[in-house]
Amino acid sequence: MERAAWCFVAPALIVIAVFFLLPALAAFVISLTDFDLYALASLKNLRFIGLRNYIDLLHTPLFWKALGNTLYFVVVGVPVSIATSLAAAVLLHSKVARFKSFFRTALFAPVVTSLVAVVVIWRYLFHARYGYINYVLGGLGMPKVDWLGDPHWSMFAIIVFSVWKNFGYNMIIFIAGLQSISEDLYAAAKLDGAGHWARFRYITLPMLGPTIVMVSILTMVGYFQVFAEPYVMTEGGPMQSTVSVLYFMYEQGFKWWNIGSASAIAFMLFLLMFSITLLQLKFTRLGDEQ
Repeated sequence: MERAAWCFVAPALIVIAVFFLLPALAAFVISLTDFDLYALASLKNLRFIGLRNYIDLLHTPLFWKALGNTLYFVVVGVPVSIATSLAAAVLLHSKVARFKSFFRTALFAPVVTSLVAVVVIWRYLFHARYGYINYVLGGLGMPKVDWLGDPHWSMFAIIVFSVWKNFGYNMIIFIAGLQSISEDLYAAAKLDGAGHWARFRYITLPMLGPTIVMVSILTMVGYFQVFAEPYVMTEGGPMQSTVSVLYFMYEQGFKWWNIGSASAIAFMLFLLMFSITLLQLKFTRLGDEQ
């Protein structure tokens, strides 16, 4: 019986080993070398340098700048994305909501829409002179903002765009979680005099706890890997204010052909995400025990 089970899972394990474990192992080995354009021309130029790539990164100001930009993107973007998707899910799950299928489809559509296509629209919305957002701000008597040209606002603009682009995916997950909550709990709470906020706080949020944890981890991991948005919208500018860790890795690997350094960046980002995920799970378990 055990042999039969291993036979069934063997194809999947082989695929994982060939397309994930082996490339990851090869990338780690490359991160310990000075693999660059000269090594591509001839492997005789390849040298084993140990942890020098990692040490050099710690002394590279642009790496810390990219890490700070990425952390800002995660710290601000993840809570906003989760709160927005949860609010949309609660509204669409409520009994008073009409045309639920239409709105679910409309709000999920940005997730499957081509990034480049929507970036063209959002770059026009963020335009300093002719953008609709500044047009609305002007109508309210507020000064116009150079959203993509001002280092103080560029990353915030990318966060707004990313939340709009991706929150529909989490919304669908939250809707599935809300549908699994028994209506009897709400009916009993309503009979006891609990209002909308009390029912949401003491029934919806606790029952959605595992779903919120899963969505938080998935969203955090996705936001740590931000690349396409700054690459397409700002190309890392202005003044490197939107350079993310992955964007920095891309430049090291495909612009300067420092493959060893790029591999080291990838593993440092992995260690950071893995550590934060473990901390998040630990605090979640401590909260459940209390």
